[in-house]
Amino acid sequence: MSSLAATSIGQATDKLPMKDIPLSSRKTAPGNSIEGVEIESPRPTGTTVIGQSKSSLGAAPSDTPATTAPNSPRIRPTTLDIPGLTKSRASPDGRIAQRDVGAKLVIVMVGLPARGKSYVTKKIARYLNWLQHDTRIFNVGERRRIAAKINPASDFELVQSGTGLGAGHTHSGTISAAVIPSVSVVDTSLTEGHGENQNTLGPPAIDLDENSTTHSEDATPAMAQDAHFFDPENVRAAQLREQVAMSTLDELLDYVLYQGGSVGILDATNSTLERRKHIIDRVRERAGAELGVLFLESQCLDKNLLESNMRLKLSGPDYKDKDPVTALADFRERVAIYEKNYVPIGEYEERHNLQYVQMIDVGRKVVSHQIRGFLAAQTVYYLLNFNLAARQIWITRHGESLDNVNGKIGGDSNLSENGMRYAQTLAKFIGCQKKAFSLRQVQKQATTHFPPLPGDTTPPNPEYTTTLNGGSSEPVEKNFCVWTSMLKRSVTTGQYFDEDEYDVKQMRMLDELNAGVMEGMTYDEIRKMYADEYELRRTDKLHYRYPGAGGEGYLDVINRLRAVIVEVERTTDHVLLIVHRSVARVLLAYFMGLKREDVADLDVPLGTLYCLEPKPYGVEFKAYRYHADTEWFYPDLDYKLQRAASNQE
Repeated sequence: MSSLAATSIGQATDKLPMKDIPLSSRKTAPGNSIEGVEIESPRPTGTTVIGQSKSSLGAAPSDTPATTAPNSPRIRPTTLDIPGLTKSRASPDGRIAQRDVGAKLVIVMVGLPARGKSYVTKKIARYLNWLQHDTRIFNVGERRRIAAKINPASDFELVQSGTGLGAGHTHSGTISAAVIPSVSVVDTSLTEGHGENQNTLGPPAIDLDENSTTHSEDATPAMAQDAHFFDPENVRAAQLREQVAMSTLDELLDYVLYQGGSVGILDATNSTLERRKHIIDRVRERAGAELGVLFLESQCLDKNLLESNMRLKLSGPDYKDKDPVTALADFRERVAIYEKNYVPIGEYEERHNLQYVQMIDVGRKVVSHQIRGFLAAQTVYYLLNFNLAARQIWITRHGESLDNVNGKIGGDSNLSENGMRYAQTLAKFIGCQKKAFSLRQVQKQATTHFPPLPGDTTPPNPEYTTTLNGGSSEPVEKNFCVWTSMLKRSVTTGQYFDEDEYDVKQMRMLDELNAGVMEGMTYDEIRKMYADEYELRRTDKLHYRYPGAGGEGYLDVINRLRAVIVEVERTTDHVLLIVHRSVARVLLAYFMGLKREDVADLDVPLGTLYCLEPKPYGVEFKAYRYHADTEWFYPDLDYKLQRAASNQE
């Protein structure tokens, strides 16, 4: 027995036995899905939709029975698609097929300002993109700032600029190109992929160019975006904010439904129940009941953490270059306005069986409800395993091996004499850096305060003022983990670390990419003996897999490193990873948010030590070079991650 689903949240529908409904009458109104009935695949980009009586995927109702052609897809609400690990007729490369709407996901952020929403969204997008699930963030605040600066005429006659609905198509609640400039794709360089505006793997970042739109001559002055702008009594601003939010959601849905996206993240406060209802209604109107929607609420109950977040906001786009005292007071007023109408996630979402996650104090506590689907489960698993602790993550390749000297790939050779000296120096240098980090934390603790005092800059991380150190206000002494692979050259490089002082561990997941039948060969030998394979790999290294027993590719390395990444994110300790070239490339790609096409060609030479220090706004990156003549590491201030000169290695 099946029943017609409710057309929208809160709207009941009489339940009728499916057998009593003629097939020709089983229409799928917005938000409905009918079990077992074949439907048309999503419309291509540019198809115009008029009116509200559409099927769950945009097809107009019809009295014609659904087609029974072999290529007619059925709704599949749950599928498992992992690039490099799965393969099917609809998804030969493991990516989610456009027709499999039920396997895709929309993440809707919820929470008051300064609760870490953007921090959380960036980390989620970085992780999912690294796993090869195309993910993009759609930030309402960015579009709101531009719309308020351009400030269209007060009648708000708005037209969709055309991202999948058809250029010029009128759509309720959307913003025209006259309000929001056209969105252009930024092809940022590889070296720009870190910090606050990190370039995530997958689709390039979106650049909202404030100068890309021509304003009408009679446009009124730009709206001031102070606390008054966010007051619900400010009708004109409230209307603009609502329309910008819905336009951004439409852009997100275009990306997920018609542009190959797997996950779209709507980054906004969405702090009222009314706004969240509008979001659900719009998603169901355009995508039906199959598309997964996960509400993710970020709360900050720790006053010290909230104070830190508010201070960080002062360097953001709304308050940049403004008096910090005045700016902080205005921001507090803005938050107070939001608080008056704030409805936390909970009772309503549970009554209507909606997926949600509440993240409290950026991971201290996580509450989940009705999590369904592979991508939603992966997201929640990841949210359970990251923190704000100040720590350092070090990455280096092993010391020079005998196979390196002979130009051979793979294998399990010992270190050369130069490699042994590198290993000894590495242990000494890391010991010095460990002490220096602790000293910096003590100095920072002594010169900053909670709540911050006048003259303070960035407050210390709340971890250092908790009772984790026996009630003392002194910084917590960090443990230091040293992780190697199980191959000789990596294990030997880590042998000089005192296991009474360091947690030394070998991990099979960190082993070098297995070259299958080509293990132990040089690249010249491969080119001569396996010319076709050599050319295939040179053309697409990311998706290439070495033939033969145990042969791997970069996608295999990514998937076996998933547990390592989650453990690094979970731990509050320092970590040194002594790894191999392919593994170092994949690790750096994750932490630095590099573009997908650059991963397999990243230049990570022997003798280079990378230091990554997680920050609330991204990752602080440093590189050190080993000098054999002095047997020490020195900072390379001009170092930039870049592609290797040759892509054969």
